[in-house]
Amino acid sequence: MASRLYEYVGPSEVAASVRGSPAGLPIKTDSDLKAWIAANRDDMDSAGTITATFVIDKDGLLRIAERRTEHVACASGGPVRSAGEMSFTMDGRIDYVSNQSTGFCPEPESWPAVAVAINDVVASPPRGFSREFIFRRCTTCGQTLVIKDNWFVCDVCDADVPTAWNFDTRE
Repeated sequence: MASRLYEYVGPSEVAASVRGSPAGLPIKTDSDLKAWIAANRDDMDSAGTITATFVIDKDGLLRIAERRTEHVACASGGPVRSAGEMSFTMDGRIDYVSNQSTGFCPEPESWPAVAVAINDVVASPPRGFSREFIFRRCTTCGQTLVIKDNWFVCDVCDADVPTAWNFDTRE
């Protein structure tokens, strides 16, 4: 079964500002990943990891870019099967992975697309997101929300928000 395609749902001015930026680097092999890690070793944090912005593009390919890259730029403006952040150790293992992308708001259920894309790239791939984010759009004020503690109430206007993912329609 093919996974959902997530269109960009973030601010249009962000998408416009990165139009024409290079897409994230396609990572097909462990050699590709290790070369990217070596090229970005100056970004290593105190824990010895390098965090990247990632997307799984519409074709199921892992693409990564420097951490502060917008997901829509990493995806070259196209739809994705998942998006978030990944932290890598210097030997190419994934230390942390999340679906944290307010530009695409992918569901935790997007994990299978990530699993397929990383399976031949990293040794001992994780079995799921290290941290899962649940995103909703308030149908009253339009705010993008990160749901915490199953509290489906808008932080801005105090309206109830849908319990089902709702970025596939504009209301």
